[in-house]
Amino acid sequence: MRPHSPILPYLFLLPAAATLGLVVIYPALKAFGLSLTDFNMIREARWVGFDNYARLWSDPFFWNALKNSALYVAVVVPVLVVAPLFLAVLVNRALPGITFIRAVLYLPVVTSLVVSALLWKWLYEERGLLNHFLLATGITDQPVAFLTDPANALFSVMAVTIWSGLGYYMVIYLAGLQSIPRSLYEAADVDGVSAWKQTLHITLPLLKPSAAVVTVMSSIAAMKVFEEVYVMTQGGPLDASKTLVFHLYQSAFEDFEMGYASAVGVVLFFLTLALSLVNLRWLRAR
Repeated sequence: MRPHSPILPYLFLLPAAATLGLVVIYPALKAFGLSLTDFNMIREARWVGFDNYARLWSDPFFWNALKNSALYVAVVVPVLVVAPLFLAVLVNRALPGITFIRAVLYLPVVTSLVVSALLWKWLYEERGLLNHFLLATGITDQPVAFLTDPANALFSVMAVTIWSGLGYYMVIYLAGLQSIPRSLYEAADVDGVSAWKQTLHITLPLLKPSAAVVTVMSSIAAMKVFEEVYVMTQGGPLDASKTLVFHLYQSAFEDFEMGYASAVGVVLFFLTLALSLVNLRWLRAR
């Protein structure tokens, strides 16, 4: 084969394309096919068309899970877009021990989500450390039911997602900050531009690509949250913390309704895709 053959670049791409097709595209198409059937892993799949999607429309448990997932995104994503930026600015300094501080802030990222959820579940207990602190400081006169009160459960789980993701998104912002040329700030200093205006007109505009990455990634993570819910609340109490992914899990592996669960997965895919596209378009417009 000649080195300048037009087929050669595609041959280099073939292994990656084959792997992508095998582990991503084929399972996605298979899931869509299953969503059009009545399948429970015991009897042979029976074609039902779009009946599973019609069932979704009238299923109050699905709408409750969708509402919880939407609330999860609405609360978690803004925090994970803004808070890591402040952390990145704080650690983007040449100070003694700054490497250690960065490592400590990144530690929750490399900690297993299951371990993090178990740790926070222990902190949230009626006799846990958090309630002990609240009672000792007089903030409250009785233990707070973090995980057993429907009004608190979902927000308590959100705290774990935020805590686990802060360090990861901080590193993305930190990379963006360190890629900004110092000459821009030096020129601004010569012109007498204040530090606040430098942040407003130099730092933030040049961090737009980093913000776009953080927004899309945190949105996807919030939509597909599962481990925290599974370990801490099992979707309770009274389905107050049941998200779409947990509803999918229960439908597939507790109720053995694989066709219906596949329909939930297809809807989740398109919702996540739409959310990502909206975020990207909004950030580009800004």
